[in-house]
Amino acid sequence: MDPDLILYLQTMEMETFPNGNSAAAPAPAPATATAPTTAVITAVSNSPAVTATATPSSKLTHLAESLKLEHQFLRVPFEHYKKTIRGNHRIVEKEISAVISGVSEAADGGELSTDDAVQHLNSLVYRLQGLKRKLEEGSHTEHLQAQRCRARVDHLESADADNLSEWNNTRLKRILVDYMLRMSYYDTAIKLAESCNIQDLVDIDVFNEAKKVIDALQNKEVAPALAWCADNKSRLKKSKSKFEFQLRLQDFIELVRAENNLRAITYARKYLAPWGATHMKELQRVMATLAFKSSTECVTYKVLFESKQWDYLVDQFKQEFCRLYGMTLEPLLNIYLQAGLSALKTPFCYEDDCTKEDPLSQESFRKLALPLPFSKQHHSKLVCYITKELMDTENPPLVLPNGYVYSTKALEEMAKKNNGKITCPRTGLVCNYSDVIKAYIS
Repeated sequence: MDPDLILYLQTMEMETFPNGNSAAAPAPAPATATAPTTAVITAVSNSPAVTATATPSSKLTHLAESLKLEHQFLRVPFEHYKKTIRGNHRIVEKEISAVISGVSEAADGGELSTDDAVQHLNSLVYRLQGLKRKLEEGSHTEHLQAQRCRARVDHLESADADNLSEWNNTRLKRILVDYMLRMSYYDTAIKLAESCNIQDLVDIDVFNEAKKVIDALQNKEVAPALAWCADNKSRLKKSKSKFEFQLRLQDFIELVRAENNLRAITYARKYLAPWGATHMKELQRVMATLAFKSSTECVTYKVLFESKQWDYLVDQFKQEFCRLYGMTLEPLLNIYLQAGLSALKTPFCYEDDCTKEDPLSQESFRKLALPLPFSKQHHSKLVCYITKELMDTENPPLVLPNGYVYSTKALEEMAKKNNGKITCPRTGLVCNYSDVIKAYIS
């Protein structure tokens, strides 16, 4: 592997980037998947993190700030790469240890006949040949993942003021693929990545690993999730995760639901008892279901048998999965949209007469912007209700007798078409153009 790449990734792993610690960031309200694509792309493109100003120096400043948000972009393939290396290392240790033990047994077994000894050694040779095949496959996988890390470093290094528009367009596609993968639109995400030739810049293979566990949990099966916990046991233990414990509890509940109490008790002794020191209250509550049964009407225990417990496990797995790979808990699309919406959100956006051109006129964007503060406007801007144009010294505001304000341009055009008459589009009031009063902005 390229030494420069190794040094770069090691440095990246040790440094702390803004927004890199997804667990510390407050989780915003989830966005719905029904937002119109045009509005989504417009809002993302207009967000402060994506849009660059006209001057080259300002572009470079925006680019430098924008690159700080790319922690996940490098962290995910790097973590996947390390996981593959650790897995291959465990396989080698296990197989070599078994072979050495087998050779020692053959050497110490003086009573073995020649044929038995040859057969025993042949079995060890076959085992080593199998190990060789696994190492070749593992080496190939490691090589592909190292190439992916290198491709992402090259992609970040290629960003400059000259190709910023094209680079941001690629970023937008990456963000959309990330959103689709998190929302389980796997086929659509793969097609978009292939059509844009950005397979090395997105994490389809990583999310496919998660897809297998999510599908199993949705089918009320815990075996794949438990296998995932076993593969990542040390890291989950380091983060003090109790996801495996939650899986064991649900497995126990299913045994109680099936009225297989003896097996449930045996299961609890083997898999739940070790958690008693740290999760005694949860353990006692679940063990009480042996007496209350699945048909209980007691709310405290009835909730444990509800199907929503499986939905909770799916959500819990997604959070653990994101933490494991250094991903943000929310989709990148939500984060970038909120960056743009934070500059657009005003009290007027939530009024009934909010213009349709405002993204916050749509309910899905309003939900996304709910936890955001209102934008602080240092300078007031008046926009004509009729023409949607800015009212300033070139196009001053005029006040109707009923108090409503419209631009000079809009009222003059209306007066020309109606013989000097003006009709208020909001109240229906009809008056002469000579009745309006010019307003002055201080």
